[in-house]
Amino acid sequence: MTISTLSILLGLLYGLPQLYALVQPEEFKAVLRKFSRSMVLGYLTSGIATVWFLYNLQQENIADFAVYKKYMFAGFAGLGLGTCIYLRDFLAVRGFAVMLLLAAKLVCDTARWADTPLRLFLITWAYVWVIVGMWWTISPWRCRDWLDWNVSDDARFKILSGVRLGFSIFLVVLGLTVFRG
Repeated sequence: MTISTLSILLGLLYGLPQLYALVQPEEFKAVLRKFSRSMVLGYLTSGIATVWFLYNLQQENIADFAVYKKYMFAGFAGLGLGTCIYLRDFLAVRGFAVMLLLAAKLVCDTARWADTPLRLFLITWAYVWVIVGMWWTISPWRCRDWLDWNVSDDARFKILSGVRLGFSIFLVVLGLTVFRG
């Protein structure tokens, strides 16, 4: 994947929910309030994170681990399944946090060799994901509190959604212009 395509995809994936938040704020707030305790979203995010991690593990070519790769694969698959069975509290947050960590790896791997200093916008954003992903994995109730803070005031919700939409538009523009060349 090129940095241009990645920037456009990230901008669209980040911007579409913000657009929905500005058009249907009450519906979006209701979804955000239910997110952290949703079992359906928990299974979905944890499943996506587990499959994505296993894909990354399959792609690794580290010779030191080649002998143990199939055992690691089975162990991590079991860990993902076990998380869904035994760690149901805030499962959606934990699955999303792992997805943030994996997305940060994708962004850093893709943007590493880009020949423009503006790639640092994506890399810095990825490092923010790493910090947030680790923080929400350790204390997932912080995500719930952060979402509650976001939706508790209508003006703040609209301003934050607008700022996030502006950032996503910036990412799409970067992908279509600077990162193309």
